Amino acid sequence: MSHHYHGVVWIDHHEARILDFNADGANADKVTQKHAATRKQSARTGKASWRESEDAAFFDEVAGKLDGIGEILIVGPANAKLGFLKRLQAKHAAIAEHVIGIETVDHPSNGELLNFARAYFRKADRMLPLVD
Repeated sequence: MSHHYHGVVWIDHHEARILDFNADGANADKVTQKHAATRKQSARTGKASWRESEDAAFFDEVAGKLDGIGEILIVGPANAKLGFLKRLQAKHAAIAEHVIGIETVDHPSNGELLNFARAYFRKADRMLPLVD
C-alpha cells in the first residue's frame, strides 16, 4: 500500500490507529492486540491489578503498517507509546529514524487525531531549515 509522507499512530495497550495523510487526503488503518490483558498481583499492595504486558507481536504489526511513511508522530494516553518507540528503536531502526515526535493524547476520534497531527506537522515543518 502506498503511503502519504506524514503519519500519526495513536497507540495504547489494546489497539493502534494509524493515519497517513497529506493536505488533500488521508488513509486510516487499525491494529488490535490479539490477546487480552492479564490480571497480576501487585507486589507493593498485595492486591490484584490489571497490568498490561508489552506485546512484541502487536508492536511489530503496527511497525509494519508504518513502513514507507516519511515522518511519523507517535501519540497515546499512557505508557504504550513509549514501549512502542523502544521496540521501534530496538527492532525496526529504519522506521524509528522517521519518528519526529511523541505526544500524550487522550482518546481522540480519527478526525480529531488527523487535525492534531496536521497542526503538529505544520508547526514542525516551520522549524525545519529552508533549502535553496
